[in-house]
Amino acid sequence: MSAKQRVEMRVPGLPAPLSHYTDAVRFGDLLFVSGVAPLDENDRLVGEGDVVAQARQVHVNLEKALTHAGASFADVLKVTVFLTDVEDRAKVNDVRREYFGSAFPASTLVEVSALAVPGMLVEIEAVAGIPG
Repeated sequence: MSAKQRVEMRVPGLPAPLSHYTDAVRFGDLLFVSGVAPLDENDRLVGEGDVVAQARQVHVNLEKALTHAGASFADVLKVTVFLTDVEDRAKVNDVRREYFGSAFPASTLVEVSALAVPGMLVEIEAVAGIPG
């Protein structure tokens, strides 16, 4: 693996990483976006108790990461959605449609007992292709 192919990215306007990771890593024409939290740029949880508001903030933050790397939602190949209540799937899916439009990424949904920040209800990670 050439160091020139691997680029670690910190995205302006995203909250600070909670531990030893970066917002995204580009490797060749692939972009790996770390789990995106519903936090604002000041590290505050958005939408306490409201999965729709949190899902919107996650997508706002995901869009920042994609744009920073020269990609868009149309370039997303795969997402993994983590929910603390799988029953919220339909609500989050409605928000996804707003952002992805006619693009359909491969997707995995996982219910988890908790997420990294108390009060988080949803987190999404993504893999995208960078347009050439």
